[in-house]
Amino acid sequence: MVDQSAAVQTRALRPPLDRKRVYTSQFNNMVRADTLPSRVMVLDTTLRDGEQTPGIALSTEDKILIAQALDELGVDVIEAGFPAASVGEQEAVGKIAKLGLKSRVCGLARCVKRDIDVAADCGLDYVHTFIATSDIHLKHKLKMTRPEVMARAVESIEYAKSRGLTVEFSCEDATRTDLDFLKEMHVAVQKAGVDKINVPDTVGTISPSAMEYLIKELMTVTKVPISVHCHDDFGLAVANSIAAVRQGAQQIHVTINGLGERAGNAALEEAVLALMAFYETDMSIDTRKIGPTSKLVSRLTGYAIPGNKAIVGNNAFAHESGIHVHGVLGDPSTYEAFGPEMVGVQRSIVIGKHTGAHSVKEKLREYGMELSDEQVTQVVDKVKKLADGGKDVDDAELVALASHIVGKREAHQVKLKEFAVFTGMNTTPTAVVSIDVRGEKKTGTAIGIGPVDAAINAIKTVMGSDISLEEYRLSAITGGSDSLCEVTVRIARNGGKKTMSIGKAVGTDIVQTSVDSTMEALDRLFSH
Repeated sequence: MVDQSAAVQTRALRPPLDRKRVYTSQFNNMVRADTLPSRVMVLDTTLRDGEQTPGIALSTEDKILIAQALDELGVDVIEAGFPAASVGEQEAVGKIAKLGLKSRVCGLARCVKRDIDVAADCGLDYVHTFIATSDIHLKHKLKMTRPEVMARAVESIEYAKSRGLTVEFSCEDATRTDLDFLKEMHVAVQKAGVDKINVPDTVGTISPSAMEYLIKELMTVTKVPISVHCHDDFGLAVANSIAAVRQGAQQIHVTINGLGERAGNAALEEAVLALMAFYETDMSIDTRKIGPTSKLVSRLTGYAIPGNKAIVGNNAFAHESGIHVHGVLGDPSTYEAFGPEMVGVQRSIVIGKHTGAHSVKEKLREYGMELSDEQVTQVVDKVKKLADGGKDVDDAELVALASHIVGKREAHQVKLKEFAVFTGMNTTPTAVVSIDVRGEKKTGTAIGIGPVDAAINAIKTVMGSDISLEEYRLSAITGGSDSLCEVTVRIARNGGKKTMSIGKAVGTDIVQTSVDSTMEALDRLFSH
């Protein structure tokens, strides 16, 4: 394995995965390649290639939040953007460079002196420079010859090194570049002093077996660490990244949630977990931060995480079938590849037409409800009848069904007496609430990033710091500006599962409906 120079030193390794909670196939161990490196670096390009996802435009503040999350996650390198693209991009990259992160921060640059200067002037000490090398790009985009491209690459790398920068270089569209020319490029840029060479599958056109062949060939002439940047046009970005590592690549380019141009890039969460679980690869990633980071990026970009998304989707650790639930509750290895706590998410039991008694009993236990076997059977029967009729049964409805069967009359320990929210242009949203808590009237005020946030914060001020909002879900029931909305909230007391409660409300005003659902959940919580 190639030694890394001081210029590309990586972050400290994280402890390996707890093998007792990894339940992957034993056949993975039988196909480990001798060329598989023990240590793989992670370059995250969510802030550069990820932002090139159609419809995404991050503010400087958003970029800083994501950069800080990536640093806590433990990525080796953060590609913070393309500084030469705009003044705003320079500002954002410059601020990230000054955060004092443990991760290295780099910027993208064409093989143009101005791009390199702009990156360096932002305070970066690491630049990722590139030029296309495939005949398709040379003919139709650059209008340059192979010798001209090679000379431009060498000149740019030498210039970047003269400015004291760590340099990673990419032959754009490498996977469609003539192999002999690609090797010549690798030799030439190494002579120019490059620190890493990236192999981009720019249009996602290579297969895993072909990627293994390509990296194996390039390793014969490449003495610096090889990196790969894979796109997902055929749904193979993660598979191609793993294939490259199997033949000696020491770094993978990834994005959170697989964001990126067209069909996206290799998803960090999938590539990292696969390498760590299948091959026990050493990496700097704190896998427990993957779930929270994924949610943060989804919220800031406005790109929802698909329910069936591997590792971080809502369904990744969701179980509805009675057989599956029974198995998972007995031993997670029956129907899970690894424990959800390893990636900072939670297992969920889904109620539906395939639900059994174990599912219902476990779900109700989350909300502090213990039912007899006979009562559980009655709840299951009602759930199946509703599901057979095409009705989804969420947690709030399940709790209501169970309460009705148990015959429990809610005591209404918590009642909303007064509520007002003030908001508008150039006005910080502020809410005031008065709540009757077991006969005692309490009043509280709070601000928020919006009227809903302010209202919920005011309620939490009254009810105490041990109340936390675990989930907030808003959905429209009808169309139009006066449409009905449905709000479901899940709250917890002291953060314990046994003290969780849920509430749901329907109305035309989002703020009032949010308050109503929160009050319903609190009333249930305080009625236990």
